[in-house]
Amino acid sequence: MAKGLIGEKLGMAHIFNEDGKMVTVTILRVGPCFVSQVKTTGKDGYDSIQLAFEETKETKLSKAALGHLKKANLTAKQHLAEFKGFEALEPGAELKLSDVFALNDVVKVSGTSKGKGTQGVVKRHGFAGGPDAHGSRFQRHPGSIGSNTTPGRVFKGLKMGGRTGNEKSTVRNLKVVKIDADSNLVFVSGPVPGRDRSIVTIEKIGN
Repeated sequence: MAKGLIGEKLGMAHIFNEDGKMVTVTILRVGPCFVSQVKTTGKDGYDSIQLAFEETKETKLSKAALGHLKKANLTAKQHLAEFKGFEALEPGAELKLSDVFALNDVVKVSGTSKGKGTQGVVKRHGFAGGPDAHGSRFQRHPGSIGSNTTPGRVFKGLKMGGRTGNEKSTVRNLKVVKIDADSNLVFVSGPVPGRDRSIVTIEKIGN
């Protein structure tokens, strides 16, 4: 059986656990997903399965994408993702939330973080900045970025202002707090990457 599924982040909320304590959770709509491809070491160099999620119109996919899905007897799907660690599955097989996850499972969730545009060093890297008064004119500046005459250049990788967010991000060691199998909803403790309605992958950690 696969160790992960594709889902959609719906938002955050508070719920009360069995001990009566309030827990901050992220609500994910997970699955159902369908096996669109099975990869093997002999043919592809490694073992994994590719899952497809979310119905869409055929006109929104290329002919190549439609042909790929039709090999597994699937209709047009909007999102694909690969997962390793699985038992034998056949192309076209359906995987539901309850087939993979259970209460108290420890999981990791991957998605694309929120884009924040171009930011300075204080917001992007957590620089402290300079004094906030007395005419310092150094409140949120990065400071000197050069070196001495030798080598007389700015080193690659220096922390500076620039594009922030909008990149692949993973949060690990989240706990499955609640499952609503009828609505394909899973509640995980804490925040996960991405804006509401964004696509994420959720995978079990360990056995």
